[in-house]
Amino acid sequence: MMLSMEFLLASGIGLVTAAGIYLLLRGRTFPVVIGLSLIGYAVNVFIFVMGRLWFDANPILGSGDLLADPLPQALVLTAIVIGFATTGFVIELALRSHHESGSDHVDGHEPRRASPRVQNDSKKESS
Repeated sequence: MMLSMEFLLASGIGLVTAAGIYLLLRGRTFPVVIGLSLIGYAVNVFIFVMGRLWFDANPILGSGDLLADPLPQALVLTAIVIGFATTGFVIELALRSHHESGSDHVDGHEPRRASPRVQNDSKKESS
């Protein structure tokens, strides 16, 4: 069974987007930053794929009848630069938040967990 290129690209973009969303929902800041980067990569590939792949086409100027559309390539190149700068800024914010609060959780504090002794005492009372 042969899979089409469209199916493979759509599946790959969907997989990267799903991984990015999963990482965005994590409680710590570093996975959130990686999730944002993965979603940015998925969007870049999506924009690039929407521009179609042209064979034997001149980039902008040329003597042939077939010319490739340079707009998706320009958009992706611009998005890569902006994404790199934004990722650097978000990493700096995460490091500053970790330094200020002493925790790398998104909300700034560690989640509360019941101690094992409290859990054992509650089991004794219920029986």
